[in-house]
Amino acid sequence: MKKTALRRSRILEALDNFGQVNVSELSKEFDVSEVTIRNDLANLEKNKLLIRAHGGAFKTNTLAIPVTEKKKINLDAKKAIGKAAAKMIQENDSIILDSGTTTFEISNNLGKFERLSVISNALDIINNLANFDNLDVMVPGGFLKEFSMSLVGPMAERNFKQLHCNKLFLGVDGFKSDVGVYTYHMEEAYLNQLMIDIAEEVIVVADSSKFKKIGFAFIAGFNKIHKVITDNDIEQEYVKMLERNNVEVIIAN
Repeated sequence: MKKTALRRSRILEALDNFGQVNVSELSKEFDVSEVTIRNDLANLEKNKLLIRAHGGAFKTNTLAIPVTEKKKINLDAKKAIGKAAAKMIQENDSIILDSGTTTFEISNNLGKFERLSVISNALDIINNLANFDNLDVMVPGGFLKEFSMSLVGPMAERNFKQLHCNKLFLGVDGFKSDVGVYTYHMEEAYLNQLMIDIAEEVIVVADSSKFKKIGFAFIAGFNKIHKVITDNDIEQEYVKMLERNNVEVIIAN
């Protein structure tokens, strides 16, 4: 087998094992230039064997999908997680609801509060919160990523730096065992990091399928996360992994 074909075959093997690959790491592993690796990825993408992203590539079945489609996936689990999360909120709290389909379900359970401050960068969540009279809703601004219905960019970043909240409910796209949580979008990962910095308590909300996925962009290590709310289909190895990293696991029934 020619060197090029063998290298591309091994890139696909790495994708099968890890779900994603990084250009600089592949360059070092195969002792070739990053330009060569990018050409490999371009060829494999052309044959629909992967999808390139900034700095690397994803296995096709780990791709991000639009928020309108994501809302249909594992809906019962997300509703249960949303109810469990809402029970952790107290009157007069200030909270952040990150963009995401699970955090959207939290917003469905906020009508009972007499006074609550909610910050969100998600247009669908903001629109949903408009149905409740007793909420103070703050929108950080920014430019719209229609794919995820979230506001990102310098304006959103600057405004988040001026805020403080009691609880952050963070949606994620994947976990890496003993490392941390990930998303598919670089801009959202940085904004999530700012949210974490201004929150007293960080609560990740994710259905159990997310533990078998990983996004491209790193958000934070488990040392920054206090709790994870998930559903009862989570495998015990992931529960033990979270507990090993001092993260409290809450199972929503």
